[in-house]
Amino acid sequence: QPKSKAAFGSVGRRIPYRILHVINQDGESLGNMHRADALRLMDQHGLKLVLLRENVDPPVYRLMTGQQIHEEQLKRAEKKKASPKPGMCTKELSFSSAIAKNDLETKTKQIAQWIEKRHHVKVTIRQAK
Repeated sequence: QPKSKAAFGSVGRRIPYRILHVINQDGESLGNMHRADALRLMDQHGLKLVLLRENVDPPVYRLMTGQQIHEEQLKRAEKKKASPKPGMCTKELSFSSAIAKNDLETKTKQIAQWIEKRHHVKVTIRQAK
């Protein structure tokens, strides 16, 4: 059974599949080939094989330079950072700039409780008329 990869990265020489669909570093498809042919191609050009999709038959690998791999890892990390985490809740509170002192204290306590529970809190202040 092939192991599923944990993160995007260089595969190296351990490829669990016999037949691969290979894409070159420019994004052009080189077609299906045997694992040994893909490794030979990798060595000739000084590139690394990276698994893109393993849920298809045959799995898709791409020949990439170290710089391309690094840039792709940065893109994925940025994308992951930007997406909200599952289970993460954002609480929003809005109030007027003419809020009474006791109302402000009550809302401040509520915000403190939300922060303790690790919620993201968004506060909006409207200008009083």
